[in-house]
Amino acid sequence: MIHLDITVKGKVQGVFFRGSTKAVADQLGVKGYVRNEPNGDVFIAAEGDKVSLEMFLDWCNEGPQNAEVTSVESHEGELKNYRNFEVTKKTVF
Repeated sequence: MIHLDITVKGKVQGVFFRGSTKAVADQLGVKGYVRNEPNGDVFIAAEGDKVSLEMFLDWCNEGPQNAEVTSVESHEGELKNYRNFEVTKKTVF
């Protein structure tokens, strides 16, 4: 299992990005959460196997139909062992 902290930049709020991210994460068996950031970015904490996370990152670079992703940054972090994937409205600690 790998933990990735992912920041997606561009036109990624107001385009159903979080809901679409949850649907893709659920399909791939990725656990974690997604939230909007005050600066317009979308932040994703994702955990899964290497293959699933590679496919998930590929999707993050595209996003849903009306999104315009300009960049995706990802960094490995400490495993949190999430049980599912959630859309959150506030910072999760």
